[in-house]
Amino acid sequence: MSNLEAAAADWLRTGDEWVRFSRASMALQLAVGLDLGAVLSTSAETRCAILPRIQRALRREHLRGVARHWSYDLNRHIALKQALDYVSLKMAA
Repeated sequence: MSNLEAAAADWLRTGDEWVRFSRASMALQLAVGLDLGAVLSTSAETRCAILPRIQRALRREHLRGVARHWSYDLNRHIALKQALDYVSLKMAA
């Protein structure tokens, strides 16, 4: 693999990660009213307090899907799950 191919692959990986983070950040902002970047930069105690709010929002979205409610959005559900994963991974680190 040439240097150019390696740089292109790295750029694509970084772009994909940025898109996932942006989706999760927007879903968290809309559903819970929190900024994911700010949440990730807070202390572990604060993240522990915020984690149940994210879990509650994810659970509500899941229940909307099960009930086939008109306001259910699969993309929001996925993004909330990703936001939960970001915060959980940050707590584990």
